[in-house]
Amino acid sequence: MQKSSKDNKQAIIINIKVEPRSSHSGIAGPYGKGLKVKLTSPPVEGRANEELIEILAKEFKISKKDVEIISGKKSKNKIV
Repeated sequence: MQKSSKDNKQAIIINIKVEPRSSHSGIAGPYGKGLKVKLTSPPVEGRANEELIEILAKEFKISKKDVEIISGKKSKNKIV
């Protein structure tokens, strides 16, 4: 995880490994230098990305609009 500052707001950059089509969704735990997140949604039409944003927003108690996928929108490995 890295700290960043964007428009004078505090930000954290996290490496995420997602596991779509899991039996349950949520943060599974640490994975390398980031987190592993299980998603029930399939990686189709951005549904898994939407679910990831919802999970992270809920977990960190922030708005969904404050969660941004920086890279990896079409990959299991993402930077958020």
